Amino acid sequence: MRTLTYSINVTLDGCIDHSEGRPDAEVHQLATEALAQADGLVLGRVTYELMEQSWRPPASEAFPDWMQPFARTIHEIPKYVASTTLASVDWNAELLGGDVREAVRELKSRPGGPLRLGGSTFATDVVGWGLVDEYEFTVYPWVAGHGPYLLAGLPHPLDLTPTARHDLASGAVATTYRSRG
Repeated sequence: MRTLTYSINVTLDGCIDHSEGRPDAEVHQLATEALAQADGLVLGRVTYELMEQSWRPPASEAFPDWMQPFARTIHEIPKYVASTTLASVDWNAELLGGDVREAVRELKSRPGGPLRLGGSTFATDVVGWGLVDEYEFTVYPWVAGHGPYLLAGLPHPLDLTPTARHDLASGAVATTYRSRG
């Protein structure tokens, strides 16, 4: 069975608002390397639309050179989009319809390499369903003072153990966790 890794940037107070992120070249390099090792990216509709608007060419072509490897990688990776409102998707994407929980389970059972999960609300659902195998949180050393918050509304606590840590020059810390259960 393929592994599913939830990856997100977060502030010290748990804010995951994308506008609060201050990713630099080092963060983009780590994200590019992680995404390049995956066989697909699983997203909810809101995150898919946000990522498509930002990272799909020609929009991504306006970003600095140090962001271009990530732009190319996210453009090329297959995307699996959970939505009950979209009729279709493109940008190298497949729509996950019907029972989305079963669709994610089925996706994990397909042959292939690891999958990545991004976003907020839909990602919280997937975590709550017990379908996430690994977590990667890049924690930035500042307080946003607002939400949305990491895994807000999760139906049960997560007992995680760290498996890897990367201290970044900016003061951010990227830590990988696995569930103890």
